[in-house]
Amino acid sequence: MFFFFFFIQSKAQDSIPAAKDLTEEKELKFQQFFFKALSQKSIGNYQKAIENLENCNQILPNDLTVFYEFSKNYLELNNTLLAKEYINRAIEKDAKNIWMQKHLVKVFVKERSFSEAIKIQQKVVALNLKERDYLAKLYLQNRDYKNALYIMNALEKDNSLSSNLKRIKESLEKSKKPIVKRQEVIQDVFKRFETDKSYAVLKQILEASKEESAKLLKYSGEGISLFPAQPFVYLMNGKALNANKDYKKALESLKNGIDFVIEDAMEADFYNEMATSFKGLGNTSEEKKYREKSKKLKK
Repeated sequence: MFFFFFFIQSKAQDSIPAAKDLTEEKELKFQQFFFKALSQKSIGNYQKAIENLENCNQILPNDLTVFYEFSKNYLELNNTLLAKEYINRAIEKDAKNIWMQKHLVKVFVKERSFSEAIKIQQKVVALNLKERDYLAKLYLQNRDYKNALYIMNALEKDNSLSSNLKRIKESLEKSKKPIVKRQEVIQDVFKRFETDKSYAVLKQILEASKEESAKLLKYSGEGISLFPAQPFVYLMNGKALNANKDYKKALESLKNGIDFVIEDAMEADFYNEMATSFKGLGNTSEEKKYREKSKKLKK
């Protein structure tokens, strides 16, 4: 956080104008541009925010907080190349800043570079053990179930395993990798699922069952057990529960699944379905909030 110091000249020398304190003038300008940047970012004007940050950088070059803000705005604009460049510059100046390290993780996740995200998240965990929960989720997204289970077991021993991860852990421990033989003749997708319990087949079933809530509820529930780190099955489960007017359970399922979402389009779908849940529960303010979040991601 920046602290701006203002100096006031206590005496004027007769009629001779007091010389301007250039340091104070620069600090005032820097402050103005910096808070304009924060204001523009808060309303989604990321390019305008960057323009104000460029003015800050001219006044005070190579400031780590300006670099940090550059990175956050470029990430919002999906420019991960510049987002990485600026956050790395900031981290060079303060390698133990956990917030900047966490932001770099977000950049790698946006790129779907889970292996790189995991490396940085390990540094975050070294700074704060409470961040192990997200490390486990990254391992799951990277389909590294062995290391995910290792972290989840450690969290469980410390009584700090979240309910969502606990359920995923139980599913992983119960599941056995099926030996799948591809049938040479293309059969009905529902029939195929009896012998081919792959995610590809399940996804086809869920897509085909969107308008049949009973089937969607059945297969999405089974999908959560088989593929606990696939967000699409939670989305379809929430959709089915909403169709059955079981809004509370729908919201719970959607909140569990959104942790695994990477793509903006799917995140928007989650928010839209959550808005439906809140509408069913009579919570109009939350409904409006999540509809807006969905629309923002679809722009």
